[in-house]
Amino acid sequence: LPQRLRRARVGDKIHKAASVFSLRSMSDVYRRLCSHWEEPAEIIPKAVEPPTMLTGLEPLPALSGNVEQMMYLDMMSYLPDDILVKVDRAAMAVSLETRVPLLDHRLIGFALSLPLSILRAENKTKWPLRQLLFKHVPRELVERPKMGFGVPIDAWLRGALRDWAEALLDERRLREDGLFRPETIRRAWSEHLSGQRNNQYLLWDVLMFQSWREAQQRCSTAAAA
Repeated sequence: LPQRLRRARVGDKIHKAASVFSLRSMSDVYRRLCSHWEEPAEIIPKAVEPPTMLTGLEPLPALSGNVEQMMYLDMMSYLPDDILVKVDRAAMAVSLETRVPLLDHRLIGFALSLPLSILRAENKTKWPLRQLLFKHVPRELVERPKMGFGVPIDAWLRGALRDWAEALLDERRLREDGLFRPETIRRAWSEHLSGQRNNQYLLWDVLMFQSWREAQQRCSTAAAA
């Protein structure tokens, strides 16, 4: 494919897209797309996901379409439980006070009052915001590919963090702990190291828990001594 049409990790994206075809509702699709491990029991024996908005804890409001429903779920779950909490943790870790002006309640109320035909006019996302920016910012700074803030966890796990991760994902250790399914974790780790799949997020979830648990055990040992 020409360079302009190439995308990173196409295989992983195709696998993820294929996994939603059998789902029955848009809320199920949203949950699948936002999940790392598809089912808790995949990695923890007999595990069941606690009830949340995404698993039917409360009825969703009657909205006009699938896009509006996913926007609502984003605003009520992904935004406060992921994006904003990460900003808060990172900022407060270095004693910074952060503000998110685009979340002013008056602006949110106005945005929610706009139909999709305005929000996505001319087949452009965030159309009203783009028109406003064009009055104050050079167009080339607005009309360019989205740039995220992701870190190269996939490369780190195959490189500088490989020994650290291997120790936390050691099969004997996993079996002795009795929390995770060792065969599932080890398979994901093997696929990642071989380059067959990019399992960075699947593995990072487990690694963060294992690292936290190790720290708790050290504190308990120190307290007992």
